[in-house]
Order: sequence, then C-alpha cells, then structure tokens
Amino acid sequence: MFIVFFTHPDFLESQSMPRFASMLSSGMEEKGHTVEVLTAKSFFFRLPVPKLLKKWMGYIDQYVLFPISIKKKIKCLPTEALFVFTDHALGPWVPIVAHRPHVIHCHDFLAQRSALNQIPQNRTGWTGRQYQSFIRRGYSKGQNFISVSKKTQSDLHTFLQRKPLLSEVVYNGLPRQFKVIDKTECRNILTNETKIDLSEGYILHVGGNQWYKNRVGVIKIYDAWRKRYNTNLPLLMIGQSPSRAIIKERDLAGYKQDIHMLTNINDSLINLSYSGASAFLFPSIAEGFGWPIVEAMASGCPVITTNDAPMTEVAGNAASLIPVMPFEVNKQDAWATKAAEILNIVITMATDDYKENIAKGVLNAVRFNKAKALEDIEAIYFEIIEKLRSKNKIL
Repeated sequence: MFIVFFTHPDFLESQSMPRFASMLSSGMEEKGHTVEVLTAKSFFFRLPVPKLLKKWMGYIDQYVLFPISIKKKIKCLPTEALFVFTDHALGPWVPIVAHRPHVIHCHDFLAQRSALNQIPQNRTGWTGRQYQSFIRRGYSKGQNFISVSKKTQSDLHTFLQRKPLLSEVVYNGLPRQFKVIDKTECRNILTNETKIDLSEGYILHVGGNQWYKNRVGVIKIYDAWRKRYNTNLPLLMIGQSPSRAIIKERDLAGYKQDIHMLTNINDSLINLSYSGASAFLFPSIAEGFGWPIVEAMASGCPVITTNDAPMTEVAGNAASLIPVMPFEVNKQDAWATKAAEILNIVITMATDDYKENIAKGVLNAVRFNKAKALEDIEAIYFEIIEKLRSKNKIL
C-alpha cells in the first residue's frame, strides 16, 4: 500500500498525538508499505507576534497555507493511495481527500462534547465552540473511521448522526514495554533517586494537568484517606508541573508534606514507579482511552479508577472502581471519603488477594498489544482499499 499520514504539526507541542502518529507510520513502514507523512509547516506561527495571536497564526498555517500547498501534490499520488488522518481533530483537512480512499482515527470527543455544554467541568467559549464546529464539519465528510474505544466510537456515531461506511474499534497497544519488577527493588531505587522514603510503599498517580485527569480529585482522595485511616504512605504525582489549582489543593491538604509532585521523569523510572506503588489512583472524569490504566496493570500495580467508560472498558474486571467526582463542590468531600474507603480496601488486602489483583491486571494488560493493534489497523486499511477496488472506484 501507499499510505499518506496526516498528522498534527510539531509546533502545537502535543505529546500523545505525535507518538500515535509515529507508531502508525513507522509500524506500516516496517510492514513494507510506502509511507509519506504530511503536516502543516510553521510560517505565520513563527512570526514575532504577541502570545495571544500565536494560536491564530497557527490556524492560518494549518487551514489556509497547508491545504493550498498540498493540493497539487495529492493529484500526483497513486489512485490507490490511502489517506490516513491520525486524529479526527484534523477534520478540516478531510474534505481535501474525501473523494479518495481515506480513514480517520478517533481518540476522544471531549472537546466536541464540551463545545455543546455536555461537560460542566470544561466550559467552552464562543470561539472554542466555533472551532469545534469547524472540526466537526470536516470529519463529517469522512466515510471510514477507527476508534480507540467503544465509548469513542459511540460518541463518533452521535456526532455524525449517520452510519458511516466503515466504523471499527482497535484498542491502543502499549507503545513500549512495561513489566512487573520486584516492589522492594523499585522502592529502594526510587528512594535513592527522589530522596523520598518510599520503602514502605506509596500511592501513585500519573497524568497531566488536563481537567479530565482530575489531579485535584487525587489529592482530595488522598487527604480523606490519610484523615480517616492510620496509614502514612506518601502520594507521588508524576506528570507536568502542577497548575495553580492543583498547587492550591495540595496546600490546603492536611498532609501536604507527603504529597510529592515529580516532573521530567524518564521512562525507566516511570515503569519502576508503577511496579513499586502500593496502588495506582486514576479518578479521571473522562478519557478517550486511558493509557496509564494499562501501563500500571502491566507493571504489576493494583488500579483504582472511575466506574465510567472508557475506564471500565480498558480496566476490564481487573480494577477497583469509584464513582466519577461530582461537579458540585458541596458533594466532593463525601465523594472523596467514599473513594478513600475503596483505596484503603486495596491497600489493606490480604497478601493472596493482593497478588490475585495484580495477576488479573497483568492478564488484562495483554489485550493491549502494539503488534496486534498494528495488525488490526493494517487489515482495516486493506479492507478500505479492497472495497473501493471491488466497486471500480479505484483502478
């Protein structure tokens, strides 16, 4: 196959989407396919303009210059070239090749739902609503879709308001290997690296500052747990430098001296952090998939996450579940207390039950295999080409 991948421009400084695009393009190249990657280049974005205008300069690069620059190139590509959009947020580019073989990968529709005021935790302004509408009009021109979860697929169908020609689900595969490592060994290494005493264990959270990751909720649960139960394990929060709201929540916590925010942690230490943790706390309000759930399970760490899709879809029967944190502030303390009860049950499990919990997680994580994901995606790519060939729509 000749595959053309459309990806987010590097000047957006995203992390997860470039990793996904790289996995697809390199994976298909390794399978012997001819691959080309197209994305917008920085021209207006790199101009010395005020910070408030940077976003708009990027929009000009993406939605004005880029379509003009590639139209001639696309006409010269083979008729059987498959155009792959690595994210449905690239929707404004879809009409350029909607008449050619194409497929759109869908990750989450949180921004789309927020723009329709369906998520009170993430209000969207007028310009944001217009931008999401622009994206939706674009990907709605598509016919073939691959979603990372059934929840994402369900949201897609709601937004399309029609049945697409093809709509499949392929779960993400772990982009790198995670393995179970002896907990004592992990804790000793991490204690030396961080200068925090982790010898008796710790609660772990891994995630960014996005509203849906609910790092504020992590601190609320931990503080409620420490107040109610006589266990003084520290909390490690690995990810971006905390936002003001997260710092404020930590400073209000009664046990703030035991809440540690770690940034710029390398991959090997993250694996050690998962394996050494007493429990992994992941109370996300929403997700498209939920990578850390799988990473923690593959590393031999019990997982506590929310009882909503796609977290439940990814966790299977291998996680302990808590409700989603309510939006109403006056209900959040009761929520944290209830979640703390679940956390304490996990922490105080009998040894055999704890080992069984870990074993279930490791087995569940096997479902999310990178090689299998690439095989399934490749098969769908072939299916799209073959269907069009059989209808004589491509030579």
